[in-house]
Amino acid sequence: MLEVTEYIKILIGLIAIVNPFGAVPLFISLTAGAESRERHKIINIVAIAVTVILLVALLIGEELLQFFGISINSFRVAGGILLLLMSVSMLNAKLSPTVQTKEEAEESKEKESIAVVPLAMPLLAGPGAITTVIIDAHKGSGAGHYLTSAVLILFLSLLIWMVLRLSPFITRHISATGINVFTRIMGLLLAAIAVEFMANGLKSLFPGLS
Repeated sequence: MLEVTEYIKILIGLIAIVNPFGAVPLFISLTAGAESRERHKIINIVAIAVTVILLVALLIGEELLQFFGISINSFRVAGGILLLLMSVSMLNAKLSPTVQTKEEAEESKEKESIAVVPLAMPLLAGPGAITTVIIDAHKGSGAGHYLTSAVLILFLSLLIWMVLRLSPFITRHISATGINVFTRIMGLLLAAIAVEFMANGLKSLFPGLS
């Protein structure tokens, strides 16, 4: 088990990476014209899909790295680079191409069901969130650590559910500028997390640096 402050830090990092408020404009766009009941069904599926994706990453992510012969420290550096690229886009209040390309966005508009793809993955539980969960899972050991991490993922999914349910209210009362300001703040936090991931990975790969 880690210290309580470490788990709070992990949760804040996941919220910054997932950025549910930043997903509100795209969610409204993709569900335009949908009835309230259908929209609520999509939100429920999104929350469940995010939970399942991140729990799978938590439980078997490290085993997958071992299967491919990838060390956790190499993964930290690669994950830090990925998060840094995402944070740069967020600081410019844009959706990072590492999350969703223009072609994928256009294709998603033609799909009947957009709950799992692209909303749950890759928009919310995308490469950045999955990478972070795998790296944070390696920080501790034991059933208590994994149970606490699972609770954090459930809390994150609940937050996503609440934000998407409140999306009509948010779009009416918070301007695009307000959402962009929040996205930039999350981007700054994400950049700091990315640098920490890379620094820890590089120090372990090259002990002379420390």
